[in-house]
Amino acid sequence: MFKKVLIANRGEVALRVMRACKELGVKTVAVYSTEDENTYPVQYADEKVCIGPAQATKSYLVMSNIIAAATITGADAIHPGYGFLAENADFARACADNDLVFIGPSAECIERMGDKSSARETMKACGVPTVPGSDGCIDTVEEARRFAESVGYPVLIKATAGGGGKGMREVHDPADLESHYKAARAEAGAAFGNDEVYLEKLVLRPRHVEVQVLADDFGNNVALCERDCSVQRRHQKLIEEAPSPALTDELRRAMGVAAIKAVRAVDYRNAGTIEFLLDTTGKFYFMEMNTRVQVEHPVSEQITGTDIIKEQLRIASGEPMSCADRAPFTPFGHAMEFRINAEDPEHGFRPCPGTITRFEPPAGPGVRVEAYVHSGSKISPFYDSMVAKLIVYGQDREECLARGRRALDEFVIEGIPTTLPFHRRVLDNQVFCAGEATTDFIETQMGDVL
Repeated sequence: MFKKVLIANRGEVALRVMRACKELGVKTVAVYSTEDENTYPVQYADEKVCIGPAQATKSYLVMSNIIAAATITGADAIHPGYGFLAENADFARACADNDLVFIGPSAECIERMGDKSSARETMKACGVPTVPGSDGCIDTVEEARRFAESVGYPVLIKATAGGGGKGMREVHDPADLESHYKAARAEAGAAFGNDEVYLEKLVLRPRHVEVQVLADDFGNNVALCERDCSVQRRHQKLIEEAPSPALTDELRRAMGVAAIKAVRAVDYRNAGTIEFLLDTTGKFYFMEMNTRVQVEHPVSEQITGTDIIKEQLRIASGEPMSCADRAPFTPFGHAMEFRINAEDPEHGFRPCPGTITRFEPPAGPGVRVEAYVHSGSKISPFYDSMVAKLIVYGQDREECLARGRRALDEFVIEGIPTTLPFHRRVLDNQVFCAGEATTDFIETQMGDVL
């Protein structure tokens, strides 16, 4: 096991990794911007190094500063968390070049699965179901039009280097194809420095179901069941639950088998997530792979009894994962995660940075809160608006829903608008409570909020 790990991130995920390290007897190094100097994760770490000013482009995204911080503190490895450099192949390569272990997959895997068009072709080759799509990138409007006419409208334009819904456009009317194609390329180029796009047949009213996977150097590949992430806005997840209320045991096994096929096809190591679209007939299609730990990993931990961050550390240090002997996994109980963001749902989920004047998280049986803030903490305008994650667990979905309502009612955050009222409304919605939410849930069921 490592002696010292640098966490190349901030906020709740940095604290989550540090706590796992502490339980394994591993020292930690926090890197921070001047904006984050007084945050709890920075104070919690064994050592801390300032890596630049508030802007992420001058601090958390500066690879050379992070590598230098790891070198001067004598760290063995770097954990990237999620966001920032977590899926940056150049950063993974820079770690290796400086004798530092990148706690994640190889740079080659990140590149191969990070390019969505390439990943899709890899999945087709190994027998994982994929949505009908273009053969590689689409370079002209004329090519896009020919593809759309061949599969039929609606179609989806997607940035090959994309994520978070950027560079993505739905096209329902042929008359809109050219404008959406140009807009998607422009947005992709601005967001990722790569304006290439490809097209897929649009699956109407799908569910977003993803499988958590782990793989080590000893031939162990496990699927830690699935998560349902269908409640989202602009392709950003808001609520996740595990297991998915839409899956039968047979479908769960089939998706798990497909996920392991994907892992083996790219010789994957460490934690990752295979994301699928599930249509109304029970057919599922590969969407993308996230080559990192996910924000919503706690719900998988709750229903499988697995500490995913600890497993990441074990795998990266050259040890076998500790949970392989328990595979295949059968979910026990039900878990949900609510992302509590400093946003105003009544005004299009507008980010609302500011100072928290009162922070009182819920507690009690089956309640887990992951946060890095307290009363008096400042939510910065420079970073993601997440304040906390509320995770609730019950013996079944009914108890989980009841526990979620109770915990959300107990949760007090004052000084800034948050998504707490939105989540309370979702748990009063009959469609969600029946386990029937699809990716258009907010548009169809919460339209008055939007």
